[in-house]
Amino acid sequence: MTVSRLKDIPGIGVDKMGQAADDAGNSDMLRLENLDTDLRPPEEALEATLAAIGRDDANSYLPFLGTNDIRRAATSRISATTGQPYDWNTQCVISAGGLSGILNALLAILEPGDEVIITDPAYAGLLNRIRLAGGVPKLVPLRVVDGGWRLDLEELRRAASARTRAVLTMSPSMPTGIVHTAEEWNAIAEVVMHTGAFLLHDAAMERILYTGSAVLHPASLDGMAERTITVGCVSKEYRMIGWRVGWTVGPAPIMADISLVSLTNVVCQVGIAMPGAAAAITAKDDGIAAATATWKARRDIILQALSDLPVVRPDGGWSLLIDTAELGYSPVEASRLLFEKGRIAATPMTGWGSEDIAGRYLRFVFANEPAERLGDIRERLRLAWQV
Repeated sequence: MTVSRLKDIPGIGVDKMGQAADDAGNSDMLRLENLDTDLRPPEEALEATLAAIGRDDANSYLPFLGTNDIRRAATSRISATTGQPYDWNTQCVISAGGLSGILNALLAILEPGDEVIITDPAYAGLLNRIRLAGGVPKLVPLRVVDGGWRLDLEELRRAASARTRAVLTMSPSMPTGIVHTAEEWNAIAEVVMHTGAFLLHDAAMERILYTGSAVLHPASLDGMAERTITVGCVSKEYRMIGWRVGWTVGPAPIMADISLVSLTNVVCQVGIAMPGAAAAITAKDDGIAAATATWKARRDIILQALSDLPVVRPDGGWSLLIDTAELGYSPVEASRLLFEKGRIAATPMTGWGSEDIAGRYLRFVFANEPAERLGDIRERLRLAWQV
């Protein structure tokens, strides 16, 4: 019998689609189902990781909250982005990846039944962690405006209640790639201040921007540093998915509780990975700008090729969505046809929000396929969907 904490937690779909693509063993299959990338991590990170493998101090549980080097590096990065001072010793905990940090923070701030405002669509892994921590996701719709995504500000305000304990944000987000505007951030900040909630900000992709604008971090807004918990990682921007290193930075009082959860949950991080992660954050050339230009070029190939189809433009991140319901297919059926007839692995957004909004879409991840393999994507969709 399934325990109660799991009864409202569906899978994320990516695992099944990825396994199906692996099992097919077809090198011609476009792998658009999983948030991977083929771009190389920073050289400094690779060198530091190789050097750490033979070090005794890298083969240790200690220090439980992360090495001093990476805690200093993470807080310095967030201070530079936000303009806010952070003490690495009392305001930073290193986690085994960013999502581990998200769960630690949720476990530290939620009582059973507390509400967490989050966008619709949103990554199913975030929604499921809210539920696992005893929280209730309050979905705020994203709307398609001028070919891209915008947050419904009226619905955001209506979502706030006496039970609101957190607002969970990501910008750019997955799966949509929305990059919040100053107006949207100000509206989010108003809800946080009005409800006394925390803003839990997933900053995993904050510099993967296609808008040409600078990073706008919510902790830089007036009064928000005291309410904002930032979770970052080396997985996306630094192309270091397998290292499993993230960081959580926020106000000292709540960080003490998050530290306690971290010690009780995963206990510690990957020892041989932290030196490489610290090297990536402090590298002279972290490669983020060049990688972002490559990802943008891949995005643009797909947007141009599918310009006659209901594809929504992402302004950042690694993925985009196509409204298969508008084409007469459920995302599950559209995914099946693409896999069988178009040789494309793509994940339906079932469970990534409401059925009315997220449940219309199929996701294409463009971070893991080179441009030359994307050239026939329109023909593949024609074969699969007759469009």
